[in-house]
Amino acid sequence: MPLFYKLNWPIPVFLLFLLFLASACHSAGNKQSSPNSSPTNEPASPAVNPASDPQSDSPRSVSRTGNSTEKRIVFFGNSITAGYGVNPEDAFPALIRQRIDSLRLPYQVIAAGVSGETSAGGKSRIGWILRQRVDVFVLELGANDGLRGIPVTETANNLQAILDSVKAKYPAAKLVLAGMQIPPSMGNKYASGFRAVFPQLAEKNKLSLIPFILEGVGGVSELNQGDGIHPTAKGHRIVAENVWKVLKDIL
Repeated sequence: MPLFYKLNWPIPVFLLFLLFLASACHSAGNKQSSPNSSPTNEPASPAVNPASDPQSDSPRSVSRTGNSTEKRIVFFGNSITAGYGVNPEDAFPALIRQRIDSLRLPYQVIAAGVSGETSAGGKSRIGWILRQRVDVFVLELGANDGLRGIPVTETANNLQAILDSVKAKYPAAKLVLAGMQIPPSMGNKYASGFRAVFPQLAEKNKLSLIPFILEGVGGVSELNQGDGIHPTAKGHRIVAENVWKVLKDIL
């Protein structure tokens, strides 16, 4: 027997009820997280427009304008690149864009950072990023590997795979690797091996190296947010200087 007869509801009322259920299910489905979301240790934040969200999985163009004649700089990294906890305009990729604009250099800056990203996560999503042209590629990954105690060889292999993907798709692209260090609390042997990964990869691939992207920021409480890990806006200004010291010679 049809449901509306069992309930003794008139057909028009029952149809309205079905419409209500459909609307409710659609709303609930939209609230579910994407199966492609990357795991993260950072606290969740309210959803905002991906175009302005520093934690968005989508790459953000932080250039004021862009056209087909401009070259593209892609910053590919984790929460540091994503500008976790600060205004997008205060994150170091945006500060680099401001410097480029002031010098009238023909480059568009893309911030492709995902908070909580590991080298394995970066390896899995690099193909999507490479769908658009890359002229300068700045790789800033590995910190979350170190904080999770992932074997150093695994981190090195993942970073190498990312670099190989870029070189295969865009052989003429200039590559930059951002060095990272972890606290000795992870064990001196592990911390030392982790720190050595970045200069070794730079030498192997003959690419430019930012020795330590958080130089002058890491461990300085007033330059980091309450978690002691993510730079404040002032900290990002120092990070931008660390990056610019290497990037300016490439541009």
